[in-house]
Amino acid sequence: MVKKIKTMKRLIIAFSMFLALNSMAQQDALFSQYMFNKLLVNPAYAGSREVFSADLISRYQWVGFDGAPKTLSLSMHSPLKNEHMALGCYVYSDKIGATLDQGIQAAYAYRIILPKGKLSFGVSAGLKNFDIDFSKVHVEDPDYFFYGLEEKKRVFDANAGIYYYSNHMYAGISSKQLLENEYALVETSDGTAYSRLSRHFYGMAGVAIPVADRVIFRPSTLIKFVKNAPWQIDLNASFLINDVLWIGATYRTDNTIAAMTEFLVGKNLRIGYSYDYNFNPLRNYNSGSHEIRLGVDFDLLRIRMLTPRYF
Repeated sequence: MVKKIKTMKRLIIAFSMFLALNSMAQQDALFSQYMFNKLLVNPAYAGSREVFSADLISRYQWVGFDGAPKTLSLSMHSPLKNEHMALGCYVYSDKIGATLDQGIQAAYAYRIILPKGKLSFGVSAGLKNFDIDFSKVHVEDPDYFFYGLEEKKRVFDANAGIYYYSNHMYAGISSKQLLENEYALVETSDGTAYSRLSRHFYGMAGVAIPVADRVIFRPSTLIKFVKNAPWQIDLNASFLINDVLWIGATYRTDNTIAAMTEFLVGKNLRIGYSYDYNFNPLRNYNSGSHEIRLGVDFDLLRIRMLTPRYF
């Protein structure tokens, strides 16, 4: 019986590792509305809104699919009185089936003031906590010994990035999970197999172009790469209408399209929503993905706020 339990446990851990290593979304949470808060991707973004800014994002992926990812993230960042420096932080929870990935990161950015913009260098560091709760795994032949099993692992992580921005354009590169720390292991007949965090690389760029009276066109892209996985590219086109309403769409190279909108309530409050639809085989088993976002800006340093902000 004990041998049977250990075998089942190893198989499930191995399967969880397979998911993590073969899907970028499993190791690094996916957000369709990344262009409204790039701190989740690049620590050098900290302070770039030039006010204290906070964003709360809740994502429900592949609705109707049992064990599908559910992600919650809260981020905050602000420039300091020394205009060359900025701080930020974010916490997140990414749940996929019986696995739970939670973490907290603190970010620091040093900014060089240029004639038409700012060049920011950022780093962030913090903890990731991984938890596999076997009581949430449905087995064909239940066993009460099995339901007491749980795996937990806490690891240190670090990210780095460079970000240039002005009032009308931005560009940046970054890398996450730099240390590639081990977060799980499986003992098999062939020995011990280790699962490590994979180093992720990101490139991003966007521009704001006036196309009509009180209409701004904002194309942007996000490129993601991780070893042993295909490149993933997000191509977005959005329009700002009357300085209060963003509407747009994204094509993602994993055969996904997303429609999104953001509504500005006064100078301080932003409410966003996006809906993703897959054109891959998963479309037969889910009804799309929903992402809801709430953002607030406060001019704590009494710097003149630029409204609207395009990035």
